[in-house]
Amino acid sequence: MPYTIETIAAPSTLGLSSNGVEKLAEVLLSCGLQQKIHSNHPVIYIPAHYYQRSTIRDSETNCLNTSAIIHFSKVLHKAVTTVIQRKHFCFVLGGDCSILLGITAALKTKGVYGLVFIDAHADFYSPEKSTTGEVADMDLAIVTGRGPELLTNIDGLKPYILDENVIHIAQRDEEQTEEYDSPDIRATDIACFSLKQIRAEGLGVIMEKVLRHINTLDIDGFWIHFDTDVLADEINPAVDYRLPGGLQFNEATMLLSNLLATGKAAGISVTIYNSDLDANAYIARQITDCLGNAF
Repeated sequence: MPYTIETIAAPSTLGLSSNGVEKLAEVLLSCGLQQKIHSNHPVIYIPAHYYQRSTIRDSETNCLNTSAIIHFSKVLHKAVTTVIQRKHFCFVLGGDCSILLGITAALKTKGVYGLVFIDAHADFYSPEKSTTGEVADMDLAIVTGRGPELLTNIDGLKPYILDENVIHIAQRDEEQTEEYDSPDIRATDIACFSLKQIRAEGLGVIMEKVLRHINTLDIDGFWIHFDTDVLADEINPAVDYRLPGGLQFNEATMLLSNLLATGKAAGISVTIYNSDLDANAYIARQITDCLGNAF
């Protein structure tokens, strides 16, 4: 299905304690992403406010960069709202996964939306269980209403997304979440299709289940979140937290293209590609091709 696409560059690394992912938009755009997704609109740039970054946890939330993330989320919220009001497809280039707070808050003001969360990690830590305080390892928990009120209830919109309207695809950090006693995403109403399940049943079968599940949801549309660490470690080591296994590029393209073909996608966010770990942008070009082929 053809989409009229507007791209937003949201180069925030406020949800991490490290740098590198803030160059994601710059590098993918330099690889010709706009042309590959057939977007003729100028890119909208969100300032990232790196001067506000801190390595010290906020005393009220036990998270890093709480105030800066709230400010960034509100600015991104306005940009996403503007694109959706124009009935255009919103393509947001991160940054880290904390950009989801502003995106999903914007969706909440426009209706009831679902979230297809494609990520190697559950991103379901609570601040007290997180060893880092990074909002990027608890973003899915936060957007579904779990965690500090300052982050879960921006502009009184808690929860931004309901559990029953979330689908998580390709998690492979189950052992880590158990080791660090993270809340279990599988104990919620979130529909989960792990990488282990994909390998056992086949991606085609899982894709059919995902599409059937989407059709049961009473929603106005859904958002796609694509964290590049969902890709196999051997083809994409340019991420901050590496895990063995993962999806191949053709599998990611197939997954995204089927979701886009529903005509119900309001937008997509792409996060956690770290250009500092990708000499000569070799991986970036392949990610760009993957995204372009999906459209």
